[in-house]
Amino acid sequence: MHVLRHTFATRCIEGGMKPKTLQIILGHSNIGITMNLYVHTTEEEKLKEIELVADALNVV
Repeated sequence: MHVLRHTFATRCIEGGMKPKTLQIILGHSNIGITMNLYVHTTEEEKLKEIELVADALNVV
């Protein structure tokens, strides 16, 4: 069941939820707990971010 909290946190951030809002929903007193322990970067998200940077560099 605890894995579900990690998945939920990751998907919320991927979906655009503000980290502070997620912190409150999960009940953490420290944003670091939310972002460093519960939110994980997926390979898919990493590739999307790299593509954004590549696109930005091509504009210049």
